[in-house]
Amino acid sequence: MVNLKSKWALITGASRGIGRELTLFMASQGVNLVLHSRELANTEGLLKEVRALGVEAFAIAAELSDDAAVREMADEILSKVQIDVLFNNAGVQPQSQSTYYVADSNEYLWSYKVNVIAPMILVEKFLPGMLENGFGRIVNTTSGIRDLPEQGAYTASKGALDKITKDFVTKIRGTGVTMNVLDPGWLRTDLGGQWAPNSVDTVIPGAAIGAFTNDDMNGKWISAQDFTGMELAEAVGKAPDCFRDINWQY
Repeated sequence: MVNLKSKWALITGASRGIGRELTLFMASQGVNLVLHSRELANTEGLLKEVRALGVEAFAIAAELSDDAAVREMADEILSKVQIDVLFNNAGVQPQSQSTYYVADSNEYLWSYKVNVIAPMILVEKFLPGMLENGFGRIVNTTSGIRDLPEQGAYTASKGALDKITKDFVTKIRGTGVTMNVLDPGWLRTDLGGQWAPNSVDTVIPGAAIGAFTNDDMNGKWISAQDFTGMELAEAVGKAPDCFRDINWQY
């Protein structure tokens, strides 16, 4: 299992839901953290919790639908630390269309800006340093939703993120950097809604193991629910049997 103690991880959308679970778990493993949210006030309490666990951490704010704001955020981070682990966790999901074949261009554009373009800007900013250091872990949060065209803006953006992730692997294989996608499962969060079957804490440790697996686990689809209730070492050991190629679900 990869030792990440004292390395730096950026978690987007850290203030709630999956991001909050990831934040507290990574801190428990001794990982220093950069916590992103739309407003600094959103992570104020979490930042105190994280620092109480004995790691270094700071918060940063940016609206991910604004390209310039994302780039400015990344530059500010790089002026302070080098990111070793990037969790592109934050995402948006427009409301389901009441008529499944309606295409709202504004919802598609919003989804792509937050769910695809912002993650790729962060990859652009942080991947060079990872390649130079010969180590890096990038985990892009995807979705297992299928057969729901009324959710087209969201599912298309996640499909695009999957495709880009898979394509990146052809370039970074053998560099010490890995890029995988994470399917957290349907969770009772602000995004997943109250009828989801899984509580948000079930994403741990699965949501984090893409950061701890070795270089062979690259370009894979990680289902967090495969690892619910496990200790981290057990989950990492099970990963080769559970990780699938990114396009398996299609």
